[in-house]
Amino acid sequence: MSRKTGIVKDRRYLRHSCGFAHPESPERLAVIYEMLENPLMSWKFTEIAPREATHQEIEMIHDPSYVEFVAGTAGKRSVYLDPDTSTNADSYETAKLAVGGLCNAIDAVIDGEVDNAFAFVRPPGHHAEKDTAAGFCIFNNVAIGAMHAMSKYKLKRILIVDWDLHHGNGTQHSFYRDPRVLYFSTHQYPYYPGTGSVEEIGRAQGEYYTVNVPLNTGHGDGSYVKIFRKLLKPLALEFNPELILLSAGFDTYFQDPLGGMQVTPDGYAAMTRVLLNIADACCQGRLAAVLEGGYHLTGLTRSVKAVLQEMLDETCYSEERLALLEKDANEDAAKIIDKVIAKINPYWKVF
Repeated sequence: MSRKTGIVKDRRYLRHSCGFAHPESPERLAVIYEMLENPLMSWKFTEIAPREATHQEIEMIHDPSYVEFVAGTAGKRSVYLDPDTSTNADSYETAKLAVGGLCNAIDAVIDGEVDNAFAFVRPPGHHAEKDTAAGFCIFNNVAIGAMHAMSKYKLKRILIVDWDLHHGNGTQHSFYRDPRVLYFSTHQYPYYPGTGSVEEIGRAQGEYYTVNVPLNTGHGDGSYVKIFRKLLKPLALEFNPELILLSAGFDTYFQDPLGGMQVTPDGYAAMTRVLLNIADACCQGRLAAVLEGGYHLTGLTRSVKAVLQEMLDETCYSEERLALLEKDANEDAAKIIDKVIAKINPYWKVF
């Protein structure tokens, strides 16, 4: 039986621009939208209309003074928020729409209108901190989405998985002391933004609820599938989330200009299947993804399509096929898995 997959897409997301030749360009969404609007694809999805998030919602994660500062950029031609992140006249409105788009996707998943959803929004979010923009990100979409789900639906356990090339420093810091959110990140390390070592596991009540898997360059489908099956899966099943949120960055694609990884569309589909299996076991299949990075336009489109086909159950990676992929794991993958387990095993006794 196929799944009902919702998508958030809106041409207003193309209005935000960080300037000429910036890698986080409107073209990233334009090529995805072109693929989604192809007559062979367009009928498969339930479209979820976005809305602009309120200041009250955004301030569940960000300082009011920072939100007001971003609001002050509206209508201005260009304001630099950090060395990598600038706004244009429409960026403030677009950033609110990105947050609201994911919140509406989460609503549709929890209310049962769709089985899962993917919010194709920009600007991305996972680097944005409480009081500052960073790494092309203005508001932290996935962190606000998690707070929205906990506030509106009284959820007590949310799993955030971040497979972007870069560590989601903003998301980690948002929930570093919060045991309601288990944050699991695979990322190239050491690399921008410099955070995300194995030693960073949370603080106070949130200790052991941050799990970082820092990777050197060159890891491909096998390594990621092995990490997801051998590390994430037992951890997630023990945590038993009521909702899974995915920060889906595609800059680990093997030709991405900003990355040094070797993931192919097959790898993204396989990782998606592991997440769907966890969601089926724990939370009625509830999974909502939001777009983060990914800067090779052809690779981005192919990879997104592979993920969506898995979310729809058009393709379905069996356990046998996943195990076969896993055999190609870089030998360093086993070492980092062991290192992470040694760090978190005092608390998560599932390995």
